[in-house]
Amino acid sequence: MKPAALNPITEDDIAQFLVHTPDFFDRHAELLATVRLGSPHGGRAVSLQERQAEMLREKIRALEARMMEMLRHGNDNAVLTQRLQRWSQALFLVPQASDLPRVLAEQIEHQFMVPQVALRLWGVAQAHQGEPFAQGVSDDVKVFAESLAQPYCGINNGFEAAQWLADPGAAQSLALVTLREPHTGEAPAKAMGLLVLASPDSQRYHAGMGTEFLDNLSALASAALQRLR
Repeated sequence: MKPAALNPITEDDIAQFLVHTPDFFDRHAELLATVRLGSPHGGRAVSLQERQAEMLREKIRALEARMMEMLRHGNDNAVLTQRLQRWSQALFLVPQASDLPRVLAEQIEHQFMVPQVALRLWGVAQAHQGEPFAQGVSDDVKVFAESLAQPYCGINNGFEAAQWLADPGAAQSLALVTLREPHTGEAPAKAMGLLVLASPDSQRYHAGMGTEFLDNLSALASAALQRLR
């Protein structure tokens, strides 16, 4: 009988041997100087040391790019915080409560570069019920605002609230943000209004975007507008 054929040594076998024999190159250091690897830059052969240096430089470049991205996001957040602070200050300085909705909308347009902003409120004090911001709100809009667990961001699909804008036809994407009464007890805070942010850019407000900023905007606007209740 012929002896059983030996299994050929595979690359995995060699890799496992080197992993489990860390002192191999200590005993055969001369091999390191003869190892030649393909370079990703130009296809030329380079030494193991050169290839390791290239890999290290690539890692450093990747880390630098990531650090720059983090710095850029940090700067963007700092600018946004400053704009939010200026917007909040403008609301504090409004002497007449009835002017609050107008100033609130104008300052959002100015500070956050939103092309169109509108809002409507309901349940306001009798002295303000004749104001434009308390008019033209259907029961359907109120039910819709109450149902929003988070701001709606996306294409303008003919929302009734879009008709509050100065130029509804130019509103390709919308952010619809519910304004709510102060939270008391365990029950969810009731809706008291709806804020509409609109853009001619169909991608400015989209379903995948984060809504943390809009949630903060809603909380601050709702608090300021309590003066009208």
